[in-house]
Amino acid sequence: MKRFGPARPEALKRRAFLAAVSALAAPTAHAQTSAPKLIGFLHSGAPNYIAGIMTRLRRGLADHGFIDGKNLRIETRLAAGHYERIPALARELLALKADAVLAVGGSEPVKAFKAATSTVPIVFMSAIDPVRAGVVESLGRPGGNVTGISLVGASLEPKRLEVLAQLAPGKGPLGALINPQYPGAELQRESLRSAAAAMGRPLEFVTATSATEIDAAMAAAADRHCAGLVQAQDPLFASTIPQIVAAAEHEKLPAVYQGREFVDLGGLASYGTDFIAAFGDAGGYLGRILKGAKPADLPVMQPTKFEFVVSLKAAKTIGIEIPSSLLSTADEVIE
Repeated sequence: MKRFGPARPEALKRRAFLAAVSALAAPTAHAQTSAPKLIGFLHSGAPNYIAGIMTRLRRGLADHGFIDGKNLRIETRLAAGHYERIPALARELLALKADAVLAVGGSEPVKAFKAATSTVPIVFMSAIDPVRAGVVESLGRPGGNVTGISLVGASLEPKRLEVLAQLAPGKGPLGALINPQYPGAELQRESLRSAAAAMGRPLEFVTATSATEIDAAMAAAADRHCAGLVQAQDPLFASTIPQIVAAAEHEKLPAVYQGREFVDLGGLASYGTDFIAAFGDAGGYLGRILKGAKPADLPVMQPTKFEFVVSLKAAKTIGIEIPSSLLSTADEVIE
């Protein structure tokens, strides 16, 4: 019978070779399990506005295979309307070694990222004209490390004033709620003044730089006998929707807002783009970038539809009747 004995030199060499191969293979297999991608999300607004948009953002990313909590992590920073905090928040997110960043709410977040990095991909969402603001070279070829979605909301102020004039006919002054600290505030003033002059209506500006000033601003509009009021595009106001709507109702002021979310919460009318849906587009762009696309090759998106929504219930509450000619042009009438 053949007994087991010491291994021959040839067998020892084979075993050593196989052990070396196994040792090399283990780190390789481990390396294939890559760390989750990191997205830095900077918004100039407040937390209560963020909750509704994260679902759309995550959905857009998931369409490209990136699942938050699995192979993706999103770090969020909010300026809550304090624009002076934005540069530090941008640097904080970049220090986390983000693979890409999302800048939302006016031009300040994207400008802060641009000033801090020329390599990390930046996707922006803003109502301000990105070419005029110096964010991109052109809409078709943005250039550099920046692309995004231009919601052109700020350019819709004259249209909102036109809707307000039909809701509040006559010769009385129209009002406009503006945050003077918003980077595009002066452009908003200019466009609203021009629109009011073209309609032959006086225009009164009331201002709020924080949530604590909104009620007083609405009361000031009523004291100045404004026939109605438009809310100028601003992340602060988008973060305080229930308060603005309640203050307008308390003062019996017909008001036209930047988006349908105001009407859904009791406001009278809105004219604008679908901001919530646009976050899905932003997520899609981020997903493509995480897969290797270059921001410079992704054209800046623009909305293809503007939505006009009115509420008959809100009209009854403040005691006005919406003209049938205006109702016929609405995309949606809330009973």
